[in-house]
Amino acid sequence: MRFPLWVRIAATLFAALFVTVHWHYDNAVNFLWLSDIGMFGAVAALWLRSRLLASMMLLAVALSDGLAWTLDFVFGLVAGWHPFNATSYMFDPAVPAIVRGLSLFHLFLPAMLVWMVHRLGYDRRALAAQTALTIGLFWVSHAMTDPARNINWVFGPGRPQSAVPGWVYLAAMMTAFPLMCYVPVHLVLIALRWDRRGAPPARRARSEVR
Repeated sequence: MRFPLWVRIAATLFAALFVTVHWHYDNAVNFLWLSDIGMFGAVAALWLRSRLLASMMLLAVALSDGLAWTLDFVFGLVAGWHPFNATSYMFDPAVPAIVRGLSLFHLFLPAMLVWMVHRLGYDRRALAAQTALTIGLFWVSHAMTDPARNINWVFGPGRPQSAVPGWVYLAAMMTAFPLMCYVPVHLVLIALRWDRRGAPPARRARSEVR
């Protein structure tokens, strides 16, 4: 299933602009955020027409961006309150306007990935693959970034925490995040039978037997 060329080009140009701007502001560590990985992975899936990659990226952002980030931004916009403490930077004048503007991709990426997976079909292997990717990404974020940045919240929920040892919190994040954010989306997509969309006849037959 091919995606329109203009969509692939537009997404690629956006990703290129995103990288250029963040690199200019010495903010390349931002690329470790799971949402950014989701954006880059979505662009790759557009060109590769990869069911697995598109499915993984949908799991990555469906609830964290499509629900949590969006609600936090809307509440911040309407009431000045950030229930998840995820988007306060969007209202900080110290953050360059272009950086904040580019961050609006969080609002549209989940919908784009739903559209992509609807066309390609959902790959059941995405749950295990995205869980493994997330565990590795969380470990790298914890081992190689400044706790003050709290990339992927690996040092605390919203801000660094000190209630429990860091390794205990990290292990809990590695376990809880896939269970809370990936498994529900995976089950919904299976219930909707999106795993049968776009699948080769032989694969559909095996799925029906199971």
